[in-house]
Amino acid sequence: MMSMWRKIVCSAVLISFVLTGNTQKENGFFKNPFKKDVLLIKTGPYFGLQQGKFLVPEFGVERQWQQIKLKSPATHAAHMGFNYNLKYKVLGYDLGYWFKTHRIGLTYGANISLRTDFESTSVGLTPVLGFKVWQFHFQTGYHFLTRPAVAFETNKFFVSARFVLINDREIKRK
Repeated sequence: MMSMWRKIVCSAVLISFVLTGNTQKENGFFKNPFKKDVLLIKTGPYFGLQQGKFLVPEFGVERQWQQIKLKSPATHAAHMGFNYNLKYKVLGYDLGYWFKTHRIGLTYGANISLRTDFESTSVGLTPVLGFKVWQFHFQTGYHFLTRPAVAFETNKFFVSARFVLINDREIKRK
C-alpha cells in the first residue's frame, strides 16, 4: 500500500516539474512543441474607387501580415498606390499602413498622401478608419494637406472601396 502512494506522489511531483518547465518559455529547458507563432503573409495588387467630391479610380499593391491563431488574430498591412482624377487631371500617391486587432472589426490606419495638378504639389497625412471583409476593404478618411490655399480639385473627405487580388501567400513559423 505504501509503495503505491509513493508512486502516485513521485508521479505528481514529476508531472508538476515538467509542466512548470513548459510554462517558462525564455529560461526553461522544456519547450511546448504545440505553441508556435504562425504568420500568413499575403501580397497582391488592389484596385478600387475613392468617392468624395470627385470619383477617382485607385490602383496599387498591398502586403498583409496575419497571425494564425484562434483568439484575436491581428492583421497588419502596408500599401502603396496611386489615383488619378481624369476630369481635373490631379494625380495622387498614397503610402499607408493599417491594422486590425480581431477577425471581425474595424481597421485603423494612416496614409502619407501626395497630390499634384502638375503645377503645384501638396503633401499631407490621412487618418483612415475602415472595415475589411474577405478581400474587400472599405475605408473613410480625411486628407490633411499642406498648402490649403492651393485649390486643385481633389477629395478632402472620402470613402473608398478596394479589392485586393492576392497572388502570393507565404506561411512563416517562428
